[in-house]
Amino acid sequence: MRTDILKHVGAATVLALGLVCSTWLIKNTVIDVKAMERTVQVKGLAEQEVPADTVIWPVFYKDADNDLDILIARVDKKNAAIRAFLTLQGFNDDEVSVTAPSIVDKFAQEYSQNERGFRYVAKAGITVFSHSPDKVRTALSQLSQLAKQGIAITQDDYQNRVEFMFTGLNDIKPQMVQLATQKAREVALKFAKDSDSQLGKIKSARQGQFSIRDRDSNTPHIKVVRVVAGVEYYLSD
Repeated sequence: MRTDILKHVGAATVLALGLVCSTWLIKNTVIDVKAMERTVQVKGLAEQEVPADTVIWPVFYKDADNDLDILIARVDKKNAAIRAFLTLQGFNDDEVSVTAPSIVDKFAQEYSQNERGFRYVAKAGITVFSHSPDKVRTALSQLSQLAKQGIAITQDDYQNRVEFMFTGLNDIKPQMVQLATQKAREVALKFAKDSDSQLGKIKSARQGQFSIRDRDSNTPHIKVVRVVAGVEYYLSD
């Protein structure tokens, strides 16, 4: 009988010790998990200046006349002069395309029948699509040659503005993301140092959208590529 009692007491003691150990392990595990939940969220910015590698240049002009046949003939002559000018500037046939002229009959518009001026107004020209922005910039400085031939190229119109583009984003994406991530880590390390903590592993990371913009209004052929990386790090004491 005494032996049975001792066995029951021993079993109860082992069970109690087991519960105490389990409780201790669970408590410490919870503490460790909570410690791992300490994080810091930081952002890193990467910027890079790049030259435009593609350009669209609408070489457009306006003309008007009361005789439609005369107007069309003059448009053809001016287009030929523009094409000759572009050839002298080094553009080949693959870079140049003639755009069909847009001709408006003002007499066909009720609101303008009483207006003075020419009946027919034409908007015409040639579009240049090139991977040599420098050639376009040089040609733009020589537009006076066309003006001397009576061809006034429209440049102030928003629809006819020269558009410089950068298409090599995929080539610089990896290093820019790497740089943005490094900048984010520098910020996180400083935060950890200032808060007497140790910087741990990355919990999550987010790559922002890439943006491409002109460096300024005077140099549209120079672009600034920008990306922001967001990173969340674990912190520990």
